[in-house]
Amino acid sequence: MLKLGTTMARSFRIALVQMSVTADKPANLQRASKLVKEAAAGGASVVSLPECFNSPYGTGYFPEYAEQIPGPSTDVLKKAAAENNIFLVGGSIPEEDNGKLYNTCVVFNTTGEMIAKHRKMHLFDIDVPGKITFKESETLCPGDNFTAFDTPFCKIGIGICYDIRFAEMAQLYSKQGCKLLLYPGAFNMTTGPAHWELLTRARALDNQLYVATVSPARDEKAKYVAWGHSTAVSPWGEVIATCEHEETIVYVDIDLDLVDQIRGQIPLTVQRRHDRYEVKDKTQS
Repeated sequence: MLKLGTTMARSFRIALVQMSVTADKPANLQRASKLVKEAAAGGASVVSLPECFNSPYGTGYFPEYAEQIPGPSTDVLKKAAAENNIFLVGGSIPEEDNGKLYNTCVVFNTTGEMIAKHRKMHLFDIDVPGKITFKESETLCPGDNFTAFDTPFCKIGIGICYDIRFAEMAQLYSKQGCKLLLYPGAFNMTTGPAHWELLTRARALDNQLYVATVSPARDEKAKYVAWGHSTAVSPWGEVIATCEHEETIVYVDIDLDLVDQIRGQIPLTVQRRHDRYEVKDKTQS
């Protein structure tokens, strides 16, 4: 594996940290720091935590656990990134900003500099009769911006959980040059078995890039029970790494040459009918 600083490295390792999350924020932060260190020792150059890694997931918890950025949780991430010489994708935390709450992912580089901040764009408001009703919009506000960041390996796009259902978002990241998309998420016991792997494979296959989803570990006693099964999918649409629901670290070796090979074999990019349809980022217009 090529070291950070090498020009246009063609392969690198990522780690998906499927950690157990409790109601004890300081304990969660300590746990995250320990697991990030373990992931870096396992050879990962890019490490991702899950959605809401510092707090239980739920509309009733967001106001209680919310903090400003920078704040205690991002201070821990900043330190962990610098000490372990990695790019750290901080899953997500409830963020408070001017009286509004957001579900926010912050990214730090190898020196501990914050290089990206993504606020979940699509809020999880669903009603599946007899199974689950959930409305993030009861407490959260949506973000308005797409978020991608550069590494010595490739550009990486960020979405949070429900964002993965919106294919246009992933396509825009692909148009921006991303070759890996990371989605910290916490699908539940209804949507997880049905759609978690399917959506991960679909976004990878549609855009001929790597996609990885990062869940918290399952806690059967929690009010909101996460599916787990953090997963990585290749540009060919194959599951190349996954796990069950317990706390674990999933390691994934990313081969950027494979992205180019597959895009050359099935050249979707040049075959699109831009004269008839187009997906555009309206924030740039």
